[in-house]
Amino acid sequence: MKADLLIVDVQVYNSALKTFRKANVAVADGKFLYIGDKGPETIAAAAVLDGRGRAMIPGLIDIHLHIESTMVTPRTFSHGIIRCGVTSIVADPHEMANVFGIRGIREMMEAGRSCTADMFWGIPSSVPATLLETTGGKIDVEEIDELMGMDGVVCLGEVMDYADMAANPEGRTNRILRHMRTRYPQLPIEGHCPKLVDVELSRFVFAGIDSDHTQQTVEEFEERIRAGMFIEIQEKSMSPELIRHLIENDRSEHFCFVTDDVMPDTFVAYGHLDHLVRKAIRMGMKPEAAIYAATMTPSKRMNLRDRGRIAPNRIADFILLDDVGRFTIGEVYKNGSKVYDAKELYKEEPADGRFPADFYTSVKLPRVGPADFTVPAPPGSREIPCRVILVGDGSTFTREHMDQVPTAGGELLWENSPYNLIAIMERYGKSGNRAFGLVGGDAIQRGAIATTYAHDNHNLLVLGRSKVDMELAANTVIERQGGYCVVEDGVVLAFLPLPVGGILSEATLEQLAFETAKLREAMKKLGYRHYNPIMSLSTLSLPVSPALKITDFGLIRTKEGKVVDLFDQS
Repeated sequence: MKADLLIVDVQVYNSALKTFRKANVAVADGKFLYIGDKGPETIAAAAVLDGRGRAMIPGLIDIHLHIESTMVTPRTFSHGIIRCGVTSIVADPHEMANVFGIRGIREMMEAGRSCTADMFWGIPSSVPATLLETTGGKIDVEEIDELMGMDGVVCLGEVMDYADMAANPEGRTNRILRHMRTRYPQLPIEGHCPKLVDVELSRFVFAGIDSDHTQQTVEEFEERIRAGMFIEIQEKSMSPELIRHLIENDRSEHFCFVTDDVMPDTFVAYGHLDHLVRKAIRMGMKPEAAIYAATMTPSKRMNLRDRGRIAPNRIADFILLDDVGRFTIGEVYKNGSKVYDAKELYKEEPADGRFPADFYTSVKLPRVGPADFTVPAPPGSREIPCRVILVGDGSTFTREHMDQVPTAGGELLWENSPYNLIAIMERYGKSGNRAFGLVGGDAIQRGAIATTYAHDNHNLLVLGRSKVDMELAANTVIERQGGYCVVEDGVVLAFLPLPVGGILSEATLEQLAFETAKLREAMKKLGYRHYNPIMSLSTLSLPVSPALKITDFGLIRTKEGKVVDLFDQS
């Protein structure tokens, strides 16, 4: 038997049995050739590696994530995940699709072809996320068919607009779902259905959507499994109750771990999918079970049958662990070749500006002034009842609250209230829409923040306690063609440039992590109390996440999928 590489003396993880067994492993042509007791006396290998009794597991597979959530290019993202042992991903590029339409998807896919990690793709199904917002592009049946002809497409990305699906039988969401069931019946359809239960959940599954990755309680997890769903568990679902439930009940074929959204600073500090595996083990899950949920079940969910296990004819993506219990990664191999060694320098180069020129000039907004943050109010009273978006630490969900806010001369005196003003300004040069709302709870107490990194439409979002600070923050982002700006008392405390479509940086991951940490601290300095203030703010414009959000159409009551007025004049 001839091989390119023979690894001797390793504890090999067997996915079928969820156990480790001492063996030797041969690799040929980038695939596993042999796993067993035979060694160099039987196998003629070009190179022999002494495993020194370390554990060998398959490369990790993350089947639900958004590269844009890390604000980096595919090449930078690949460099980051390889050192975390993640060798294959399924990315849903719906952020770039919302900015540039099908061109954005194509450019992301093209950028991913030369990466070390294998990048597979989910076709964004909800661009825009709802019909109650303005985006730079749209994806419908025609675009889906075009993208289905490209290599690497393995699923339909998360379907998010439950309100449209339930209320409009002939609407966009149902049209896309019928098309997928008819033309591509074997393709998995990813779902996004926070808090849906009972009849509503059944309708979602009946439409062909058979997974959910949103935050799960034990009860929601079990109801989804009973309904035939596959559950993708991200970190915010990893409560002690749910992990204990998974330990005590065999649900191994019904879930996997995914990252969904990982900010640059937490990526560098804690890791990626490896962080979830490590955390699950710390919470009491057996390493064998945690590894299974990051290798075998995700590969089966996405029909990636050529990876996810160490067996003959599978792609030779694997990790050598220095410590299984602590999930300490020593070396990572891709297609049988070493691509990371914890003992060696792992240097990253910045991106090379490969996107089309117009991707760097996507913010089509004039400078703003204080008048742009003046909110007209109905005349005739000194105060008026207003709907308020309440932010709460621990979740990106919000609550709807009513309170009296002072008025004078036909203007809402929001600066004299306990609340921030939030403004959404359409930035693609299409409608010129602008919408206003009020934000309270655990949000900022002073200053202002502006960003084009505002899910999923990525219009300009400005939040603040003063018109003057909002003006400076907004104009800084406009002039720099995208980014995240924090201002207090007329001074820019932090600015994170995002020149590619207003949502991506071409800096190295390390540099971006440093800038993101500064941004996070500046937001906290303004009084933002949240475990992830960046994502909390950025999702205030996401009209598929409970309960009250805002787009350039106005305030959105998300479960009902309808615009509601800032003022309650009933």
